[in-house]
Amino acid sequence: MGSEYIFQRNSRAELPSAFSGSGCYIHDNKGNTYLDGSGGAAVSCLGHSDEHVKNAIIQQAQQLSYAHTSFFTTEVAEKLATRLARYAPGDINRVYLVSSGSESIEAALKLARQYFVEIGQNDRRHIITRKQSYHGNTLGALASGGNQWRRKQFEPLLIDTTLISPCYEYRYKLGGETEEEYGLRIANELETEIIRLGESNVMAFLLEPVVGATAGAICPVNGYLKRVREICDKYGILLIFDEVMCGMGRTGSLFACDIDGVVPDILTIAKGLGAGYQPIGAMLCQDYIHDVIKNGSGYFQHGHTYLGHPIAAAAADAVLDRLVDDKLLEDVNKKGQILVHKLKKVFNNHPNIGDIRGRGLFIGIEIVENRKSKNPFDHSLNIAGKIKNNAFSEGLICYPAQGTIDGKSGDHVLIAPPFIISEEEINILVERLSLAIQNSISI
Repeated sequence: MGSEYIFQRNSRAELPSAFSGSGCYIHDNKGNTYLDGSGGAAVSCLGHSDEHVKNAIIQQAQQLSYAHTSFFTTEVAEKLATRLARYAPGDINRVYLVSSGSESIEAALKLARQYFVEIGQNDRRHIITRKQSYHGNTLGALASGGNQWRRKQFEPLLIDTTLISPCYEYRYKLGGETEEEYGLRIANELETEIIRLGESNVMAFLLEPVVGATAGAICPVNGYLKRVREICDKYGILLIFDEVMCGMGRTGSLFACDIDGVVPDILTIAKGLGAGYQPIGAMLCQDYIHDVIKNGSGYFQHGHTYLGHPIAAAAADAVLDRLVDDKLLEDVNKKGQILVHKLKKVFNNHPNIGDIRGRGLFIGIEIVENRKSKNPFDHSLNIAGKIKNNAFSEGLICYPAQGTIDGKSGDHVLIAPPFIISEEEINILVERLSLAIQNSISI
């Protein structure tokens, strides 16, 4: 039925056809049902049949489907921006609506550069990011990430960026080192790199507060983000938080950085903002950055066709109704604790489970060949790929990946179910994941 004409992400894969969705489940056209244990790519925070969001989309489509932002603003886009600004931390009060996470990162990088041009610091051009990060698949976003597999073949097209160490306690905290000492040591790599590049040449430091796809829900240790903020302030560098995957309630707070009490200069969101019902993202910034543009050239030299799309904005506003007004966000930490408790109960003494980590309903499980040594499985075994396929066969969608440690070695599974998941469905998720892992390492 036309499958020979669609350009699939994997041209050799024979994928089932998704037909319908209900709650935490996706159903294919052959009657098979899959528990969405990862929300796709940590997107479907409300599941697949939320009536409130669907009705908001229908109502907006009946009123106005599209208006180009070079000619019009819309009430629905302004309403969404107002809510996001009200919920955002600190003086982050300006909202630039885009259509994806990658677009939000591109907007953030361009805004950072234009800000420094407008204040006469034209030499500021360097972007510092972290190894084992991921910020999107457009060229600027890809260049700013540390996902080596995604970057490799496109490197001749990418701008130069600097990658420093991630805050990866499970792998790199030294024996005898406290959590705080480790966090300061790793954060101080930023200052070292700024000095190496020349403090007047560095534009921004970009990072995920909680690392998502590339390394599997790695959380910052106490004091790390605070020290990063201090260093950026010391050298006049913009701090950009990528909350595309970890934001919008996924880690237990609407904005992930609220948990650590650190406010960035620029912040990006997507995925859970639209919950999969419409493609939407946003770049938010502090007032002082916006005001420099407003009082200078007056024009942010950036844009896409579908900026501030009315139907997408209506969907996102309805998502916020569900998360905030209907208090679904309040259950995320509670359900996350239940999920982690059950995972640890099942995998407590498992010889191949090295680490279970994360916040809220954003949980990473690192798979190792030997639990004591933390040695990873050989890359050629493709343990992550096997877990994905075996889980799918069991009726579970999860998000495994290879290259956890250095871009090649290491395997992990990311779990990010809808916020509406029940305890019974959590039990099903853990049971099916356990079977998939067991079947995948029986080599």
